[in-house]
Order: sequence, then structure tokens, then C-alpha cells
Amino acid sequence: MRKLIKKKKIVFVTGTRADYGKLKSIIKIMQNSKKFTPILYITGMHNLKSYGSTYTEIEKDKIKNRFRYPNQIPGDGMDIIVSKTIVGFSKFAKKIVPDLIVIHGDRIEPLACAIVGSLNNILVAHIEGGEVSGTIDEILRHSISKLSHIHFVSNLKAKKRLIQMGELAKNIYIIGSPDIDLMLSQAIPKFSEVKKRYKINFNKYGIVLFHPIVTTYKKNENKENSEILVNAINKSRFNYVVIHPNNDRGSDIIIKSYSKLKHKKNIKLFPSLRFEYFLTLLKNSNFIIGNSSAGIREAPYYGTPTINLGNRQHKRSSSRNIFNLDFDAKKIHKLINQLTKSKIKMKKIKEFGYGNSNKKFIKIISKKNFWETSNQKYFKDYNK
Repeated sequence: MRKLIKKKKIVFVTGTRADYGKLKSIIKIMQNSKKFTPILYITGMHNLKSYGSTYTEIEKDKIKNRFRYPNQIPGDGMDIIVSKTIVGFSKFAKKIVPDLIVIHGDRIEPLACAIVGSLNNILVAHIEGGEVSGTIDEILRHSISKLSHIHFVSNLKAKKRLIQMGELAKNIYIIGSPDIDLMLSQAIPKFSEVKKRYKINFNKYGIVLFHPIVTTYKKNENKENSEILVNAINKSRFNYVVIHPNNDRGSDIIIKSYSKLKHKKNIKLFPSLRFEYFLTLLKNSNFIIGNSSAGIREAPYYGTPTINLGNRQHKRSSSRNIFNLDFDAKKIHKLINQLTKSKIKMKKIKEFGYGNSNKKFIKIISKKNFWETSNQKYFKDYNK
């Protein structure tokens, strides 16, 4: 009689539209696995109406095992959201008893879930650790890495940084960035289809995606910078697709500044966009402006120029496709004018993988020695 193999439970955590885009290809390929049962824990801004209620987009993807947990109300601070997420995910983990918790990036939800996993002797795998950026995100990313037992990184540079942080090389796997899987797949809709769905009536445009900087919240910087950006957009008289920021503290200030853009024929304003549709818009845009990682990671793959403002993505990438500017109104306006004259396509990069991250992920976790990873972590001295 053939012995039945018990499937291992893999819990994926998503708190934002961005990290879901990173995890989606892995979850989808795993749904057909005979060895693993993927489970998606949906929390964070997915459940907020003011940010597009993006859990509905996840439902359309027909992910089989979903669990929603509202972890915040408007006005909650990041520390309160972390505490609420720990309480909710702790109860969930005790009920589900996962074999592995998979988290991504540098947000407070993965931090909370990494704490739960680490303190309950559940293996935690971190995707895209070992990277650098500005503001509080970098602190969160490195903290999450130290709480995680296993690392799936984008490239060799990220692996070296984790080793420098005392992580064991044998527990670090280079798989590229999983969102590239979607970018280079056939799942990306046609430009005409995207325009029809979102009622966009122009072909030439820029994308605006600007997030708050939480570390300078009290200095009124978010208000000043968002006003500079909005004024530059208005002054240029070009077409724009403007997407609301993430739900970090100060996002309400940015959204309020966007009120000046409402009811303008050359501007389409959205709380959120379905990830695949956003990618099509990014691919066909003249440029993207703001401080989103999309301008650092995804845009260069399409050869789309990025006007990267401020220090939120500090030292994230040195691609020639990225134009780094301070919040200088004259310089921003000048560069926008240059990029609006024609669709300038830059040289495409391959810094973050080749679109097969999901297959690499499955191959790695299918090996027996992967599951022999110890829950007990030790610091590895860099020079020893």
C-alpha cells in the first residue's frame, strides 16, 4: 500500500498591493503542488476601503486558501498596528500550525509575523532581504532578516549584505525578484484592455507613485514635498496616471494634496490598480515619477525612465534608467519636460532575475535538507 505524503503548510503573508505582487507567482505555482499547501494571510492596507480594498483583487485570482485579518483602523500608529498584527497572527498560527511562514520586504506586517514565527519555533523565510533603501523601511527590512531563518534574495549583492549581517551563507538562496515572473509572463494584459478597464483616453502619460517618509513626519516634509510634486504635475500639462500612496503615516497628507488634481481631463487618479494592469501601464508610460520601489525594480526591466525623488530609495539601485533628484521644483519640471517630448526607452536591465523565481523557490523548498534548517540561529562573524 502506497504511503500518503502529508503536505507541508506554507503560510504567505501579504499586507500591501506591492508585496502581493512579489508573492503571487510563487503562490500560484504552489497551488498545483502535491507536496505543499499554500495559505494566504491577508492583512494591512488590503482591507482598507480608502486604499482600494485590494483584497477583492486577490479574490479574483482564486487563491484557494485565504484568511483575512483587519489589523488597523484609520489613525493607528505603526507600533499599534504591529501589536495588533502579532495578536491576530499568533492566534492564526496556533490554529493552522504552519511548517513555514513566508514574508516579504520591509513592512510592519512581515515584521510582526516574523516575531510570531521566531518566538514559536516556526521556520520563517524572508524574500528580498539584504537590500538597502531609505527611511524606516531599511531598518524594518534588516530587523526582519535577523528574525528569519531562511533568506530568498534577489542577487549576489543582497546575499553578501546578509552575510555581513552575520547570517549563514547556507541559508541564503538567490532566486531573483518574484515579481519579474509576472512582468515577463503572458499574464500581462494588452494596453488597449487596460485603457478600457480604467477609462484612460490617452496614449502618452507619466505615472505618479509617491509614498510618505515616516522618519521625517513631524518636520512637515511630506506636505511640502507632495505640494512640490503636484505643482510640477500641473505645470507640465502632461497626461498622468496618479496612484494613491501606501498606508504609512502621512499618506493622508499626500492624498489631500492630490485634491488639486481631481476633475482634470489629463489626469486619472486611482486608490489602487491591479498589479498586472499596473505593469502594462508602466511598460507603456513615458516615465514614472515619485519614490516608489516600482521605479527602482520594475521600471528598468521595461526600459522606462524613473524620476526618483528624495531619499526613500537611497542606494537601492544605480541603474542609468533612474534619475535621482531632490525636491527642487525647477529641476523636476525641467526633467519632466525632457521626458514628455517622446517615449524614451532606456536599456533594459537584468539585475533582479530572469522571470523564474517561483520555479527556483519550489525547487529549493522541495529538498530534504531545506527542512533540516535549525530554528536556533547563530551569528557568523564576517571575517571568520
